[in-house]
Amino acid sequence: MATTNDLKNGMVLNLDGQLWQVIWFQHHKPGKGGAVVRSKLRSISSGKTVDRTFNADVKVEVANVDKRTMQYLYNDGTSFVFMDTGTYEQLEVSPEVVGDATNFLLENQEAIVATNEGTVLYIELPASVELEVQYTEPGLQGDRSTGGTKPATLETGHQISVPLFITTGERIKVDTRDSSYLGRVSS
Repeated sequence: MATTNDLKNGMVLNLDGQLWQVIWFQHHKPGKGGAVVRSKLRSISSGKTVDRTFNADVKVEVANVDKRTMQYLYNDGTSFVFMDTGTYEQLEVSPEVVGDATNFLLENQEAIVATNEGTVLYIELPASVELEVQYTEPGLQGDRSTGGTKPATLETGHQISVPLFITTGERIKVDTRDSSYLGRVSS
């Protein structure tokens, strides 16, 4: 048990029998009355986000979440297989739990796998990854000075928007949170 004053971003709470991850929180002391804690919580099971306000010093149950760095091995068609790099134990994760992380997962890539009582809650990728552009239309000679974008398919099969000067075969850095182009990777 913890109090609402102990909240931190990323913390997982057990509220009303459901697991919620703290995305954002703020302590607020209005002119009258007691202090409150405003928070934005994301449901682990459904992914929906809600705003919730707690009175200060209210006890909340913190879920025991085990976060381990694991290596992604392969997709066997029904699940994604991850391996604990310390114990070499393999763990099968359903595509529903992996979610949008599939857009950026390459074999042998490391990711953080969060579990609670043996159940995989979510997969956490680094903020950015380096991927190769599998295909993109060639840019025109005069397009280099304009700020336009074009679609590009990455080696994972995911499609993002890139600047016109990017060519097929280049390695680029991509933000895993919103699929945005961050820049070229120098060789």
